[in-house]
Amino acid sequence: MGSRVVMHTDMNSFFASVEQSYNPELKGKPVVVTGSQQRTVILTSSYEARKFGIKTGMMLHEAKRLCPDVIMVPADNRKYTHTSAVIMKMMLDYTPLVEVFSIDEAFMDVTHSLSIFTSAENIAYLLKARIKHQFDITCSIGIAPNKLLAKLASEMKKPDGLTIITPDTVKATLEHMPIKELCGIGRKMERHLNMMGIYTCGDLGRCDEGRLTRKFGIIGSRLKQMGQGNDDSPVIPADDADEVKSVGHSMTLKRDISSRNEILRYLLQLSEMVGRRARRYGVAGKTVHLTIRYADFSTFGKQETLSPVALLTSLLSSFTATRLALSKFLVLLVANESDHFLGCQRRICRNVTPTKVNQFRWTNQRRRSG
Repeated sequence: MGSRVVMHTDMNSFFASVEQSYNPELKGKPVVVTGSQQRTVILTSSYEARKFGIKTGMMLHEAKRLCPDVIMVPADNRKYTHTSAVIMKMMLDYTPLVEVFSIDEAFMDVTHSLSIFTSAENIAYLLKARIKHQFDITCSIGIAPNKLLAKLASEMKKPDGLTIITPDTVKATLEHMPIKELCGIGRKMERHLNMMGIYTCGDLGRCDEGRLTRKFGIIGSRLKQMGQGNDDSPVIPADDADEVKSVGHSMTLKRDISSRNEILRYLLQLSEMVGRRARRYGVAGKTVHLTIRYADFSTFGKQETLSPVALLTSLLSSFTATRLALSKFLVLLVANESDHFLGCQRRICRNVTPTKVNQFRWTNQRRRSG
């Protein structure tokens, strides 16, 4: 594959920035966006709030303690999806190859657009100016030879940054870069790599591939490629994207609970929400994944696959599978522990999916809207 030019655009503190855009009185003030419930966590915070140490996932009372004057704004998904859709449409003016990575992130392959717009840097400045003019919000953009490096570059200068990694600067950029900065390497993987003496991308790229595959299996080869900055994955437009792989719903409870019957009542509600969403998408599945977060924020997940395959668009089968998954948690429950957060997700079973779903793939993982 020849040299490509890929851009990754990441909206800065997206939800909070949108709220400040809609309400100019919030400009320059510490703002946090929260869920609709009273006892919820912070979804994102403005850069003014971050100066006080306020972070995504923090409880509201913690934010108030750090900044008594913090302004709390309930999330308004309609604002965010509308703003996101308009921005993604802007990107299509520069290339048809736009891949929505989340509600506030997207990749663009501009390799074949350079003859029209002169350079990727020029495209980046044009896009930044349009977003700023229409919504008065900023974004950080990374430009690189592939998606892995473009996303890394967009994280390097925030807010309102523009970072370019060229083929000639890949090695120097990665040499001392912590491995946790690479998209796809989470905390657990980082710990395993650290135990092998691997702390930087340079370390990872030089590591013997056999050693990595013995430890991590088939992904060992991929890890080494990541450490060297190699990534041949294409930018996939929404029309060419795979169908939805799972549907889920979660909730932060208004208070900690420990009663099994009370937990089951919430799981029944979650099961209905997931089932309703599955029916709306026209999909079915056989595996239910249950997530529980305790009061100390330790999080565990268990799953249950029904056999023979059940079309889990019915409330009863969803709830049955969720209860089976819950039973696996019983060994983890002790008297002084209470549940703080519950989540239920259904994985789509391809061979029983009645219709394909063609939609933007909004991902809520790793959601710091920054």
